[in-house]
Amino acid sequence: MRCDCSKVGFSCSRPGDRQEALSYVEQASRLFRLGARSALLFLVAVLLQSNQYLPAEPAVLNHSKLKSYVEQFNATDKELYANIPNTAAYAFLKENIPLFECPEKDFERTYYFRWWTYRKHVKETLAGYVVTEFLPEVSWSSKHNTISCPAGHHFYEGRWLHSPEYLDDYATFWLRKGGEPRQYSFWIADAYYARHLVAPSETLLVDLLDDLIANYQEWEKSKLGEDGLFYQVDDRDGMEMSIGGSGYRPTINSYMYGDAVAIAEVAHLAGREEITREYEAKAERLQALVLAKLWDKEANFFKVMNRETMDLAGVREQHGYTPWYFNLPEAGKGYEAAWKQLMDPDGFYAPYGPTTAERRHPEFSVSYQGHECQWNGPSWPLATSVTLTALANVLNNYEQSVITKDDYFETLRIYTRSHRRMHKSGKWIPWIDENLNPFTGDWISRTRLKSWKDGTWDAGKGGVERGKDYNHSTYNDLIITGLVGLRPRADDVVEVNPLLPSKQWDYFCLDNVLYQGRILTIIWDKRGERYGLGKGLTILADGEKIGHSEELGRILVSF
Repeated sequence: MRCDCSKVGFSCSRPGDRQEALSYVEQASRLFRLGARSALLFLVAVLLQSNQYLPAEPAVLNHSKLKSYVEQFNATDKELYANIPNTAAYAFLKENIPLFECPEKDFERTYYFRWWTYRKHVKETLAGYVVTEFLPEVSWSSKHNTISCPAGHHFYEGRWLHSPEYLDDYATFWLRKGGEPRQYSFWIADAYYARHLVAPSETLLVDLLDDLIANYQEWEKSKLGEDGLFYQVDDRDGMEMSIGGSGYRPTINSYMYGDAVAIAEVAHLAGREEITREYEAKAERLQALVLAKLWDKEANFFKVMNRETMDLAGVREQHGYTPWYFNLPEAGKGYEAAWKQLMDPDGFYAPYGPTTAERRHPEFSVSYQGHECQWNGPSWPLATSVTLTALANVLNNYEQSVITKDDYFETLRIYTRSHRRMHKSGKWIPWIDENLNPFTGDWISRTRLKSWKDGTWDAGKGGVERGKDYNHSTYNDLIITGLVGLRPRADDVVEVNPLLPSKQWDYFCLDNVLYQGRILTIIWDKRGERYGLGKGLTILADGEKIGHSEELGRILVSF
């Protein structure tokens, strides 16, 4: 059982584990911001004098590989903007992230690169920490340069950080400290609850429940149509210049379904069963409407419905996979047929895809004219990470034969190999930016913006390299919950179901994963020769073996 110190402003976990040690550090940090310097010194002394609170070490891997990658990334980086600077990157990551190794170096390098870029966006303010989308200040952002469009991704990715302070502060910011959660579509309650499944934060969630309800009600006031569906402008979904356009979109309706489900869960934690029943009913109604109104039976796809004509758009767009991100579609009813399009070259498949619109459509375009951010063809990491999360749900939760682990792995590999740019020296360097040419891998907006005004960058468009280290998507959450297959749950069962096809890799190790207060290690060792823990799939908790299978398949074990 976990104690509940957050009633007095702090949080902790079971005595003796790493989560409790971290809670002391966070308490010290908060006291420091309040000016209680003597209390800070006292807490630091406690940490130094007590071996009980020394940080846990990974069970199998060490930090040498992380250190090497950080040194590589720092060496090739032109550090234009920083919240946590490169000089502090290794220390921050060493204290906060799970470790990963595998035989395919593109995956391994990209895993560490995405953590290296994420920490750049962790920004300390007088009101606490926030997480940004762009590193430079942009005119369309809100307080502290925040933008709600990718914030759901920030929580899914950041939930694996060991220190809870960053996302605790960020969660409070959106609802109480000047955030604008409805500036763009944002699956806020779902994201908070998804984080809770990894890093339990019951007291914070219960405290924010009324704020989450108020946020949902404001969406109902502003965007709920008479027929019970939510409508949105494509630009406010962060998907401007789309073919399907604005209207009743699969995106916003899926987000609101996910939020209703999450609010019901948080209300249950709070013992407010009348709210649980109310929001379960909202979710059921919205689910039924999405399935009845936004599913095109001829195209076998979820589409935008025009608010005026009530007609479905004549195009399949990648955001039609969003309902599976929240497990909205009913299983066994034929909706899985939509996934045929992901690997179809006339659908969304491309060498640097998936594309945001089906390639067969006459308005499909990859343009270097007009607006720099178009959603009528280019590949966007924001959408790719939604699709891969949704596909992991399909492969875990739906019995179907339309799409396979091989398809998941190929799509993830394409996404992985997209994380690069050719440097002027002629060498490839790790890179993440805004939108990709799905045929060449060129970062379109960057190519456009670097000569936008008088042959150079335009301050009105965000200035020099606005998209560099762009924080608009997930990657590491896909590795952890999809490829390696740690499936966050609300009970005391550890579920691991790797989506790695068994023919691909002989080994992998995900270590130092802080999950529900314990350090997990997940190992695949096909021949049993690399890690000395036997042949097959092995799960450790705090260094002790709790699960094993000789096959690369699902394991469920209590811990």
